Amino acid sequence: MQILLGLLLGAVVGLAAHFALPHRSTRGVALAPLAGAAASAVAWTVLTWAGLGIDSPVLWIVAVVAPAATVLVLIPLLSRRRIASDASERALLGV
Repeated sequence: MQILLGLLLGAVVGLAAHFALPHRSTRGVALAPLAGAAASAVAWTVLTWAGLGIDSPVLWIVAVVAPAATVLVLIPLLSRRRIASDASERALLGV
């Protein structure tokens, strides 16, 4: 049940990154929060299996840093890819 705290934290970090990063129109509104939640869930699971409890500050720090790092790398990469793909499709269609 405590993993829900990590999921929620990751989704909030992803949502904040969605609105902070440029090119919002090239991606869906759920992409960044879902990526953040997934990264946070993986980090939370690995660290709890490693023996860290909810009282460990390392668990909370990683639950914020992992989704932030994931989203800040993944979202600009996907946005650039979408912009390039749209440009090549426009050129192909002659629009």
